[in-house]
Amino acid sequence: MHDRRSLTEHRIERVLNERLKPAVHRRVGALAVQAWHVEGGQGEPVPPSAAFAASYQPFAVGDPWGPAWGTTWFHITGDAPAADTAGPLEIVFDLGWADHSPGFQAEGLVYRPDGTVIKGLNPRNVWIPVEPGKPIDLYVEAAANPLILEIDPFRPTKLGEKTTAGDAPLYRLARAEVCVRDTQVWELVADIEVLDGLMRSLPEQDGWRMELQLGLDRALDVVDLQDVPGSAAAAREVLAPLLARTANQGAHKISAVGHAHIDSAWLWPVRETVRKVARTVSNVTNLLDSDDSLVFAMSSAQQYEWIERERPEVFARLVEHVKGGRFVPTGGMWVESDTNMVGGEAMARQFVMGQGYFREKFGITCSQVWLPDSFGYSAGLPQIVKQAGLTHFLTQKISWNQKNVFPHHTFWWEGIDGTRVFTHFPPVDTYNSDLSSRELAHAASNFRDKGATSYSLAPFGWGDGGGGPTREMLQRAARTKDLEGSAQVSVESPSAFFTKAEADYPDAPVWAGELYLELHRGTYTSQAKTKAGNRRTEHLLREAELWAATAAVRGLADYPAEDLKRLWKVVLLQQFHDILPGSSIAWVHREAADNYAAVEAELEALIADRLAVLAGDGDQPISFNATPFDGAVPALSGAVPQRAGAPVRVDETGDAIVLDNGVVTVTIDATGVVTGLLDRATGRDVVPAGERANLLQLHQDFPNMWDAWDIDEFYRNTVRDLTELDELKVDLADNGSAAVTVRRSFGESSVVQTMVLQPGARQLDCSVDVDWHERETVLKAAVPIDVHTKEAAFETQFGHLVRPTHTNTSWDAARFEVCAHRFVHVAERDFGAAVVNSATYGHDVTRHESADGGTYSTVRLSLLRAPRFPDPETDQGPHARSYAIVVAPDVAAAVDAGYRINLPARQVTGSPVEPLVRIGGEGTAAIEAVKLAEDGSGDVIVRVYEPLGARTRVTLEPGFEHTGARQVNLLEDDAEADGMSVEDGRITLSLRPFQLVTVRLAR
Repeated sequence: MHDRRSLTEHRIERVLNERLKPAVHRRVGALAVQAWHVEGGQGEPVPPSAAFAASYQPFAVGDPWGPAWGTTWFHITGDAPAADTAGPLEIVFDLGWADHSPGFQAEGLVYRPDGTVIKGLNPRNVWIPVEPGKPIDLYVEAAANPLILEIDPFRPTKLGEKTTAGDAPLYRLARAEVCVRDTQVWELVADIEVLDGLMRSLPEQDGWRMELQLGLDRALDVVDLQDVPGSAAAAREVLAPLLARTANQGAHKISAVGHAHIDSAWLWPVRETVRKVARTVSNVTNLLDSDDSLVFAMSSAQQYEWIERERPEVFARLVEHVKGGRFVPTGGMWVESDTNMVGGEAMARQFVMGQGYFREKFGITCSQVWLPDSFGYSAGLPQIVKQAGLTHFLTQKISWNQKNVFPHHTFWWEGIDGTRVFTHFPPVDTYNSDLSSRELAHAASNFRDKGATSYSLAPFGWGDGGGGPTREMLQRAARTKDLEGSAQVSVESPSAFFTKAEADYPDAPVWAGELYLELHRGTYTSQAKTKAGNRRTEHLLREAELWAATAAVRGLADYPAEDLKRLWKVVLLQQFHDILPGSSIAWVHREAADNYAAVEAELEALIADRLAVLAGDGDQPISFNATPFDGAVPALSGAVPQRAGAPVRVDETGDAIVLDNGVVTVTIDATGVVTGLLDRATGRDVVPAGERANLLQLHQDFPNMWDAWDIDEFYRNTVRDLTELDELKVDLADNGSAAVTVRRSFGESSVVQTMVLQPGARQLDCSVDVDWHERETVLKAAVPIDVHTKEAAFETQFGHLVRPTHTNTSWDAARFEVCAHRFVHVAERDFGAAVVNSATYGHDVTRHESADGGTYSTVRLSLLRAPRFPDPETDQGPHARSYAIVVAPDVAAAVDAGYRINLPARQVTGSPVEPLVRIGGEGTAAIEAVKLAEDGSGDVIVRVYEPLGARTRVTLEPGFEHTGARQVNLLEDDAEADGMSVEDGRITLSLRPFQLVTVRLAR
């Protein structure tokens, strides 16, 4: 047979696009359109009641509307004709979309005059249902969201901030008319699209492909291009036998889950996300009402709360479908957060708040974590997931790896403590599938666990405000449920998939450690003020809960449960995976800065109030310590008298400044960099001979794409050491400390470096105050450390992760920029050092040949970046960063120093305060949180973890009367005893490495 593939394929494309699809909607009536353009000063978004009362002007198809971020309300009136036998009546209302990028353009929400919502309008969802023979009176709230990314990606743009976006109209109304949707034509389009896509996915010489090609040709022969509606049914009859062919027994099985991934902020502000969620959910509930086959899963309790607050009538429809089991709350988190930078307790609270909301509103405890789009997943996460009542984990993003293809799609993921969670990466490689035959074929062929199992999941629906699943997607699902040559598609819930997949693959392989994304490494550093705000407020919340719980249990003040919950929600929202990572537009990060400032001010006031209540009226200087440690002794401290050490000695003879406190000796050369940090106890110098520490370095930083997201490895090819001096001086403080201040200028920027040695300290405290005006540049602080090792310990949630620092494999080499929380530690058997920080997440650790043999390691902190997309002014302006170089023979010293730089002691006057709870015994454990129970009972919740990676046995010693202790999970449900025992009132914790335990103390 002659090869007619190309001829047939091009024929199908043209007939579909130029004849069949335009014939789906046939005009049967006209509409009158009026518009009201909301002025920027009117407090957008305005409520429907205000919009309905506004003064509207006539508006015609073709007229422009919508400056960037503006809102136009359209009033649509007319008379619907009588019912049409060809199909249902619908308004087609096209706001002027381009035929691409659903979710990234203008969107609309349709209202009745009584304020109730009908559905959303999106580039793939342009229709509004009409009741035949009735008057039409509707309003459309149209948001002129600018297209920032898709057409000319990564070019600096001013569209990301309303004040700089301009006032030129972005859109023109393209269509507004009453139509009949011809059912036969609509179904014919679906028939052809499914069979055409299937044909193209099969091998070129496959017999079934040839049959499909021939059948499609014959069907097109039947179509009368001058009378498509009149010939559609006959064409469908030709295709019916092809669609009736059933799949073979070994066909890949896809669980299609309706979904609409909506970033809680990204290329739009949070304000717009609230509206995106309302539009999408109204679409979904409308489709659930009309099609019994749809099952829809939605994550993020925050988004449910937005709907509940802003669109209660939409929320009521949602609730009914939740009860029916087809609208499925999933994920169990407050938002789909970043997981790399979020602290341990905050990561726990993502689930506590999320699961708490779903339980309260729907009586549901989610079982599946749903994180398709976060930028890698920390090794501390599996334990948190399990202790929050979840059993399965889903993501998609690892398919974006630059270098190494992840070897599994279904596997057991093992965290740092040994906890395993059943995990799935959908091989369809998207969380916005449209269930096209091309995507289904890719999922089947791409699936890397084939042979062992045949189940995978495909989330389908347009996300980010694109409107979610469409009726066209459900057409495709119905046709591919059992079709020869295709994967078998079943529309069902995430839990239905995981139940089948785990039963079919109980011996799935195990992946231990983090799920590192080989991309988007710059997100550990971009938008430094957002990251500083997160770190600070995480610790303030922890501290506020501690002192508020202490005061409440002592009967000195009420516990502000609702205020703390409200503040936690603000911080948890900012941890969304495009806010905390710094990958959103300027508007988002401006609002985040304001939110952090407000939260910090309120928490500082709360802490100050509770410390004053606790300290009482005494006049003794008191130090309130909220860290889990008191020196090297584990304890959650209360308030103790201040202690002092011998003053630091300073020697400025010669070309160097030498600081000595009797514990360490610090040498700083004439250029203001550290050339020695001698540990007097061991005689070892942290700084290798001839090297320089606390050295600021600049690199050109212009990644190939994804500017705010990425740092590409070639950034290391150019480096500039900042050693030029404007000023170098030494100051002595009344407390006996010595400070060396260095001022430098470079490019358009300037920096003040301060190095402080405290009496008795085994560390050098460093701060960097930068007035930053560089572009497409990264600023790093380098600390070479004279230890020979092939690995480093990086803090993560409730423990640390050991990563190789060599580049033996492509996997090792790909981790050239990594995330750490409060410390990075490198060591030999009996000597080591840590670099601790108060607001930095991005790090790199490299190995170098020593001049005297062996190797040394260089730890570098990524302090600032300056990408220009999506925010062209990223990080411009003043920044303050603090870190310390710590003599740390073991990880315990690093853990202690990391806590202290983030939770500095607070100095007040009063009387000593006994700790509310402390750790006793010979072992080491850290108390991460002390709070009152979520249920308002007044019980005390204590969260403890083993931080060193070693088995330990400790006692938990409450400093108040209690009537019993029991182990609970993160949700504060009773849990089976695992490491905790109570005998004669003594609470003993026998912890595995990195094990997390939560104890409930009844009052």
